[in-house]
Order: sequence, then structure tokens, then C-alpha cells
Amino acid sequence: MASYTIRKRIKADGTPRYLCNIKVKEQGRVVYNKSVTFSKEKAAHAFGKKRIAEIEEHGYGDTGRNVSLRELISKLMNDEHIQLGRTKRYVLETLCDSDIGYINIIDLLPHHVIKHCKSRKEAGAQPQTISHDVSYLRWALKAAKPQFGYDVNDQCVIDAYASLHDLQLIGKSNRRNRRPTTKELDKLRQGLEARQNHRVAEIPYLDILDFSILTCMRIGEVCSIRWEDVDQEQKAVMVRNRKDPRKKAGNHMMVPLLGDSWDILQKQSKEKDLVFPYNPRSVTAGFQRVRNELGIKDLRYHDLRREGASRLFELGYKIDEVAQVTGHRNINTLWQIYTELFPSRLHEKNI
Repeated sequence: MASYTIRKRIKADGTPRYLCNIKVKEQGRVVYNKSVTFSKEKAAHAFGKKRIAEIEEHGYGDTGRNVSLRELISKLMNDEHIQLGRTKRYVLETLCDSDIGYINIIDLLPHHVIKHCKSRKEAGAQPQTISHDVSYLRWALKAAKPQFGYDVNDQCVIDAYASLHDLQLIGKSNRRNRRPTTKELDKLRQGLEARQNHRVAEIPYLDILDFSILTCMRIGEVCSIRWEDVDQEQKAVMVRNRKDPRKKAGNHMMVPLLGDSWDILQKQSKEKDLVFPYNPRSVTAGFQRVRNELGIKDLRYHDLRREGASRLFELGYKIDEVAQVTGHRNINTLWQIYTELFPSRLHEKNI
């Protein structure tokens, strides 16, 4: 006998959630038990009724026939063996909360994908942002069969690609070439100095700003450096799990600390395991507040990484030497920075 119950729960922020619990009993024993959470009670009841009808018609086997996209994504996100970055987790949560999340994975068709992308565009999402939705949707569907045995694949996404491009619903991100000007950096340093001198401030914003530029490190990498990974003899530091499109876990790199970056590191307190024991989000938030207060437009913290690489090129470092600092394994990105900085070099060649 199949039945469902709805239980109301209140989150820490006071918003209600409704847990729909589906149970199947045979001879007094529970043989199937599944719960799904919804933001609205009406949606929870609708799901419960639909799921009971499906079980009565097809049974309760998990071949994918009775598994919604949001259930699949939830299982993937709760798998302790799957590492998810902040962006990927956010996108997957967005898919769960969208209309497409309530469709059974076996019933997904190209028009469902296109409809979702149109809805995202109407809500103000840019093509490059919607591309993340499509990419991670495909990732989830590709993982369904090998991970859980669901009889489904990513063909619905593949078949939708041509129309998505024709409708300009998805697209690549525009390559940034923003660098802070000398005047902007001077203003930022003044603003950050005032912020770090506040009586309750703990973060040495100025040191972290200059260290980020000199080392070309991402803020997450800066805030994860450990004293045990500092090589005093080579004046270098091991950056662990450095971001790479092909491999992140275990992607450790020894990075030379050039210029004043070595002195900045040495003057930090050694009382903790981390050289800069601060939350990278807090550092970025402080930077953004100061930037906004100063009226500096379209400057992101990550642009400091490009600034650092550009300075190394201007100092005469070769591309392979800059790559050793930035961690780029594919030098195409660095080559683009180089050619933007020195287009006049072509005029020096004899034809």
C-alpha cells in the first residue's frame, strides 16, 4: 500500500518548508521510503498524489521513471565523494528550484531545456550564466546511469544545443581585459588602509592586496597558504589544489614569491597554521565595499590576478616563466594578455 504525508518545517531564517514523505508497505513492512522537500505546501501535495499514482501504475523501482531532476541533483549533491565548487552548487540548487526540476528525468525532452533557458533569460540571466545551467544539467544526467543505475542519458541537452545557440540563449563569457589604473590602486590602498585601521578590524587588507597582485594568486589560494608549505631556501610556497579545468584535487604547485611578496609573507604572524587566516569571502567583501564607496566601476578582485601577470610581462618575463607564477597549464590565456599589452611588437618585425 502506497501513501504520503506532508510535514511542515521551519528553517533558521523563519521560512517554511514542506517535507513530502512517500511510503510503500507490503505485509506491514516498509519496502520503499522517500522524502522530497518543497517551498510550498500545494506543490508538496501535488507531488505526493502524482508519485502515488505512478507507484500504483508502474511500481516503485528507481529506474528513473519516478525520479525527478531535483531528486537526482539532490542525490548527487549529497554524495560525499563528489566535490562541488561554489558556482556549481549554486547552479544545481537553481535547477532544483526551477520548473524543470520537477520533471521526471526519463521524461526530459529538448523543449524542456529550451523552455528553462527562456525562463532564465526573462528573469535577467545572461547567456554565459544560462550556459552554466545547461552544462551542469548535462553533467547531472550523464552521471545518473553510472552513479545510480537510472535508465537516462544527456541526449535531451545535446538535441537542444543548436536551438539554444540559434536563439542566443547561451554563449561564452566575454573575455575581460580590465586592469586597475595607478590612480585607482592608490585610492584603493587609502580606502583599505582606513578600513583595516578600524578598531575592530582584523584583516590586513593592504598586505593581501599587494600580495595578490605580486603572486597572481586567487584570493582563495592566498587565504589557504600554510606556513608548513613555505620553502625558506627557494623563497617559494606550495599552493595546494590549484584551480585547473581538468584537475583540481591534488594539483599542487610550487610558486616563487617574487619582489616584495616574500617580505609581505614573512611579516605575517606565525601563531596560526595559515599565513593569511581569513575568510576569502570576507576579504573580497571588504574590497568590494571600499571599491563601491570610491566609485570605481567594473573592477573585480580577480582582475588583480591579470594585473600581476601583466606586470610580469612588462618586466620582461617570458610566457613560460609567467605561467610558473600564475599556474596556467594552457598558455593561450597568457598569450592573449601578452598580445594585448604589446601589439606594437609586430611593427618591429621586418617583412
